Amino acid sequence: MSLQWVLRTRNTDYGVSVLPDGSGVVLDGWGVHGGVLENWSEPERECGFTTAADVTPLEYASDGQRHGAFSELLVRRGAGHNGAAWTVKSDEIQFETKGAGDRLLVPLVDETADLRLELNFATSSRHDVVRRSIRLVNEGSTDIELPRAFSAGWNLPLGQRVHVDYLAGSWAREFQRRSVDLGWGAFSIGSRQGVTGLQFSPVVTVTALPGEDSPAVPEGSAYGIALDWSGSWRLQVECGSVGRHARVSCGVDDDTTTVLLEPGQAFSSPDSLGVFSDEGPEGVTRAWHEFQREELARDASPQTRPVVYNSWMATLFDVDVAHQKQLAEVAASIGVEAFVVDDGWFVGRTSDRAGLGDWTPDPAKFPQGLGELAEHVAGLGMRFGLWIEPECVNPDSDLYRAHPDWVYRAGDRPLETVRNQYVLDLGRDEVVDWVEDTLRRLLQSAPISYLKWDMNRPVSDGGRPGDPHGREWSLQHTRNYYRVMEMLRREFPHVTLEACASGGGRIDNAVLARSDVVWTSDEVGARDRLVIQDGFLTAYPSWVMSSWVSDDAGHRDRLTPSLGYRFAVAMCGVLGIGSDLLAWSDDERAAASRMVDAYKALRSVIHYGDVRTHGDVDANGYCVEYRGPDDDPRNVLFVFDRDRDRTRDRDRVRVYPSGLRDGVTYMVEGIGDVVTAASARTQGIAVPFAWAPDADVLVLSPREAP
Repeated sequence: MSLQWVLRTRNTDYGVSVLPDGSGVVLDGWGVHGGVLENWSEPERECGFTTAADVTPLEYASDGQRHGAFSELLVRRGAGHNGAAWTVKSDEIQFETKGAGDRLLVPLVDETADLRLELNFATSSRHDVVRRSIRLVNEGSTDIELPRAFSAGWNLPLGQRVHVDYLAGSWAREFQRRSVDLGWGAFSIGSRQGVTGLQFSPVVTVTALPGEDSPAVPEGSAYGIALDWSGSWRLQVECGSVGRHARVSCGVDDDTTTVLLEPGQAFSSPDSLGVFSDEGPEGVTRAWHEFQREELARDASPQTRPVVYNSWMATLFDVDVAHQKQLAEVAASIGVEAFVVDDGWFVGRTSDRAGLGDWTPDPAKFPQGLGELAEHVAGLGMRFGLWIEPECVNPDSDLYRAHPDWVYRAGDRPLETVRNQYVLDLGRDEVVDWVEDTLRRLLQSAPISYLKWDMNRPVSDGGRPGDPHGREWSLQHTRNYYRVMEMLRREFPHVTLEACASGGGRIDNAVLARSDVVWTSDEVGARDRLVIQDGFLTAYPSWVMSSWVSDDAGHRDRLTPSLGYRFAVAMCGVLGIGSDLLAWSDDERAAASRMVDAYKALRSVIHYGDVRTHGDVDANGYCVEYRGPDDDPRNVLFVFDRDRDRTRDRDRVRVYPSGLRDGVTYMVEGIGDVVTAASARTQGIAVPFAWAPDADVLVLSPREAP
C-alpha cells in the first residue's frame, strides 16, 4: 500500500504521507491541480536545540511527540505520565476515492497501546474545502485526561512571515475587518463563552510576507482556515524561526475544556476546514462561498429566505394582537412575505426581567391564542413567525421556580445574571428533552413557519459540580443545540430557521449548515450595518445575511441616510424590514413597495451569484457587486456614497466591476449605457444615483447580439 495520498478538491490537490519511521503524517503539498507532490523529507539544515518532530510539518502533533513546539493534543494519564509517542497502523489505513470526493483515515496508536488516534481527511469535487478532524479512543483500563484536543494542525507553505486577515468586533460592531503581520511568534483568537462569540469569528486568511528567512511563494497564494464549531473555541497562527511552514492550529477552547476519556470512551473533534486559492484573499472568499452553497445550504429559495417584517422596533415588549394585525396589513401591502412577532408575546413578558422560559402565549395579549394572529397573517398572503430564546431563563419565571437546578452554576457561588437571565444547562438530558418538547408543542399550536432563535448572553460558570465530565460543558451544550436544530429541520422542514445570538454571537459554518438565515448584528443603522456586512461577506455568503431596513440612526455613524440607501444595504443579503410601518407616510410605503419589488426581481442574482466588493467601505463609491449564475447572467452593483448633495461632486462617481464575463456586452438597465468587461475595468461605469441621492442599484444585463 502506498503511504502517500493526494486528496482532490474541485481545483486543488492536498497531499500527505507517512513519515519513513511511521511516527506521524506530514503535509507534502497543497495547491492547484497538477503540481508534483514528492514525499516530504527533512531538508539539510542546522536545527540545533530542537527535535526533528518540532520542525516537521506534522498534520497533527501531541506532547510527548513534540517537545518544544506547540502541539494540538495534550495527554495526561496521572503519575507524571504525560504526552504520547505515535506509530501509524499502516495495515488499518483507509483511503476511498470516488467521483464525489476522497476520504482518508489514518489510525495511530501510542506507546502504551492504550490510546488510539484517528486522523480524518475528506474532500469533495464540488468545492475546494478540505475537511479534517480527529477521533481519540481510550482502549486502556484507566482514565485519560485531554487538557487540549484540537481538531487539526494546518501547515501552510508560506515561510516564516505571514499576513493574517481576521474578523473581530463586539456587540453591534461585529465582523470588523482586521489584520496582523506576524513574524516569529503566535497570534491567537477564540471564545470562552460557550458560543462562537461576538469578539472573533473562527476563520482566518493567511498570505505570505517577504522576508530574508522565507522562501519565494507563488504570487496569489492564499489559505483560509476555519473551525466548524459553535461553542468555545481557539485558533492560533504560528510562525517559527525554523522551517518554511506557518501553522494554524484550531479546536475546542483549551482554557475551559478538559475532555475525560474513561476506559472505552471516545472523543470526536469538530471539523476544521481549509481552502487554498491562487487568486489571493478574494479567491479564498469565493472558495468559502462555493462550499457554503454546495454543501451547507439546503436551498436559497424565497420559500426558505422570505422578505421578513419583524415587529420588534414598532412595539418592543408592548405586544397587542390588534396592533400586530395593523402592522401585518401594511407589511403585506408593501410585499412582505413573512411576518414575525419578536420578544414580548409569551406569558409574563412585559420586560426582559420576567417570563423567559414560559413559552405559552400571554392570554392578556392573545386571548384567542396565537392562532388568531397567525390566521390573519396567512389571510394576507404571508407566513407567520415568532422569536424564541429557548436556552435561557429569567429567575422570575415558572420554569426557574420549578427547576432551579437546570441552570449552569459553580457550586454555592452566587449566580450571575446577564440581561436578567441565566443559561439552561443544555448538557443535561432532561433539559434538552424539555427544549425539544416545548418547541414541538409551540410549532403544533398554530401555523408557524418561521422561528428566530436568539441567545442574549454568554455562558458564565459553565460546568456541573460533581460530574467528572463537567469540564466538557461547552461540547455538550453545543452538540445538543445542534441536536435541537436538526430536530426542527427534520420534523418541521417548512419552518425557516433564523440563527441569532445577541446579533452575530453564534455565526459559523456549523450554524450555516443547520439554519437558513443568520441575524448578523443588532446594529440596524444602515451606515454601521454596511461596515459589518462588508466584513461578514469575506467569510460568509449573502443568502444567509439577514438585514433590516430600519429608522434607527445607528450607534456610530449617525449621518442620516435616505430610505433608498437603507433599502440598498438590506438588499445586499436577505431583505427584512424592522421599522414602525404605521409611522411611515403613504409616499414612504409606496417607495418601499417599489424597492421590495426590485429586490424580488434581483434576488436570484443576490442569493445565487458570486459577490465581491470594491473600494473602501468608509469612502465614497464603495460597491458590492453580484455576478449572477449561468442561468441568470446579470450583474448587480450596489453603490454607496457619504452624502446626498451631488451638486458638490467634483467628478462623477465611477465603479469598476470585475465580475463581468469576457466577450459579453452588457446594457445598464434604465440608463442605456453599453459596457464590456474590458471597458468596465479601464473606464468604469458612471453612477447616476437614480435609485437614491446617496445610493444606487445598477443592473447590467447581457445584451442580445443584433
